[in-house]
Amino acid sequence: MTIDIAGFITYLKDHAVEHGFHVHDERHFIETYSLRQSWEVDLHPDSACDGPLDLNLALEVDPRVLLELEQKLDELREDDVRPDGDFDLPMRFNWALPALADPPDLVVLATELAGVGGPELPIEVSGVESTGVLSTSPEVRLSIIGHIQVSLVDAMLGEEKFCETLERCRAVSEYLVAEADHWKISYPEQ
Repeated sequence: MTIDIAGFITYLKDHAVEHGFHVHDERHFIETYSLRQSWEVDLHPDSACDGPLDLNLALEVDPRVLLELEQKLDELREDDVRPDGDFDLPMRFNWALPALADPPDLVVLATELAGVGGPELPIEVSGVESTGVLSTSPEVRLSIIGHIQVSLVDAMLGEEKFCETLERCRAVSEYLVAEADHWKISYPEQ
């Protein structure tokens, strides 16, 4: 058995399309000193082709986890299929909207998104208020991040399906698109 992260990312992109997302870009970063890797995929739900929402999926690959799993795989007996231990990697879903002139209450938004994401997709909500020129009104940018753990063993054996996670991501995305009009998006002046 081999650990094919690139193949897993390809599967994940194809699966996201099956769940109503458009995939726009993919990036792969490797830190030369530590060999840490990061895979990023830019996507959005079909309903948000014209904006205003962006969704970035990021998988962080720790080389120590890969090496430990490879060692466990080498030690497996022929009749064993699954190595012992937890070999999980963090995956983040980052939603972004343009600056908002009339942002929501963050506690209310976090509560509503917790109901949409459920315990399977814990979501953090934060906001940053900035003022460019003193004669302009302040703008607020939301940071909405969902976190899950991906089992490398399940991914390697083809048992990590992501259907529930992708459905919840789409529901969160559609909620944000529907509410964005109420929050008065501040488009930059040309």
